[in-house]
Amino acid sequence: MKLFAGNSNRVLAEAVARYLNVPLGKASVRRFADQEIFVEIQENVRGEDVFILQSTSYPTNDHLMELLIMMDAFMRSSARRITAVIPYFGYARQDRRASGRTPISAKLVANMITRAGADRVLTLDLHAGQIQGFFDIPTDNLFSVPVMARDVKAKYKQLGNVVVVSPDIGGVVRARALAKRFDAQLAIVDKRRERPGESEVMNIIGAVAGKDCLLIDDIVDSGGTLCNAADALLANGATSVTAYITHGVLSGGAVARIAGSKLQELVITDSIQPTQGVLDAPNIRVISIADLLGEAISRTATEESVSSLFD
Repeated sequence: MKLFAGNSNRVLAEAVARYLNVPLGKASVRRFADQEIFVEIQENVRGEDVFILQSTSYPTNDHLMELLIMMDAFMRSSARRITAVIPYFGYARQDRRASGRTPISAKLVANMITRAGADRVLTLDLHAGQIQGFFDIPTDNLFSVPVMARDVKAKYKQLGNVVVVSPDIGGVVRARALAKRFDAQLAIVDKRRERPGESEVMNIIGAVAGKDCLLIDDIVDSGGTLCNAADALLANGATSVTAYITHGVLSGGAVARIAGSKLQELVITDSIQPTQGVLDAPNIRVISIADLLGEAISRTATEESVSSLFD
């Protein structure tokens, strides 16, 4: 087994390598003067089981092209098997046609990854579970719930006062998976417009008064919905609101928006390499998925069950 990484998340790749007790493979991923990407594998991979860790996060297209070109290089270097380890799968929010004459970009990206030479994909908390079916190769969608559950149990001494909250109807399955880990109650933020032209109203389904609320979601981007949900929960009597989000996209003014919000804390994973601004934010904390990814990679390499990680 050999582990390599592109430029999207070297820190995470190094942590995974430490967990696996293997050196990070030697590869040069650089750009020519015209910004074309060039990859050179600097060690023998003939007959090897190769894992490439690369999130397709911002700049999405650059990191996606790095991944595709790396896979092509490994395929042409006679690697026995190539597994693309994609902690954050960019374009996942384009999983269906939003209107007429629009693409399904997530399917296109899945096709590109397959054609570039991937034999298998490992990813984490896909925005839409059906994206697994977009691939014609084995694809494991890992879940960050075990990592989050450990952090929650360490943070809260009174777990009986915790309520897990889904910020929308679509995220109920994800929220329920965490709630079941410590028998917590579940609540839902129901967003709706009562009449055309009126502002969106957030109704809370479930009892949150006097409770410590944990908002659970897969992606935080602008942070607007998250901050509004926190306001609605506090207005309904919640004692505190903390958010646990897998992928910290945090684009535009999101960090400043969250810093000025009523969120007690935003906890994200390192599926996307955090910027210095994120690391310096007073109420944003990063927890690592390195051990989870490392164990999934190890089990894939030894042909053991990956799904049993989440039993």
